[in-house]
Amino acid sequence: MGILDVIRRWIGGRAGGPPIVIVSGLPRSGTSMLMRMLSAGGLDLAVDGIRTADDDNPNGYFELERVKDLDKPGDASWLAEARGKGVKVISALLPHLPADYDYKVVFVRRSLPEVLASQRKMLERRGEAADAVNDDDMTAHFTAHLRRIEAQLANRPHCDVLYVEHRRTVAEPAAVAEEVGAFVGGDLDVAAMAGAVDAKLYRNRA
Repeated sequence: MGILDVIRRWIGGRAGGPPIVIVSGLPRSGTSMLMRMLSAGGLDLAVDGIRTADDDNPNGYFELERVKDLDKPGDASWLAEARGKGVKVISALLPHLPADYDYKVVFVRRSLPEVLASQRKMLERRGEAADAVNDDDMTAHFTAHLRRIEAQLANRPHCDVLYVEHRRTVAEPAAVAEEVGAFVGGDLDVAAMAGAVDAKLYRNRA
């Protein structure tokens, strides 16, 4: 990191203002749980409430529809309003985050068999085909995808990353809340964050 980068971070980031807090991971990996923790801890979230709670995510999805268009041409200036807030971005869209901002990424890792089981049950509840691609193929695809994304994050400037394990978050919410709170900063209420973890929702275990 050069002296100019240090000075820019001291004054609040290259585009002005604090970093954007990104919660990411594969679909069904526990990103909604982390968003709920951050909200309970006192971090403002960039959400729109369009996708409401259901049987798959009883506590809500904490999503912002505009995030889904990050890989499409268009105006992403809305990210300026997300500085200092938490935004959920699935792992496949991380490479499309503009380089104009500083980011703190909390990346949730979860056992792939559990991710696939959770996804299958969600599709079954919706009456959609759950076996279009077999588990072995999906495991290989997700494994390669995660390696690629983690390598990109490691080499991306102005992007700090904290990896958290889904299973450990459920088993040791206080410890994980402390780590996430220290990483994000802002004097979050880590006790409230830990209390936001609902172990009853850990329904697909490998």
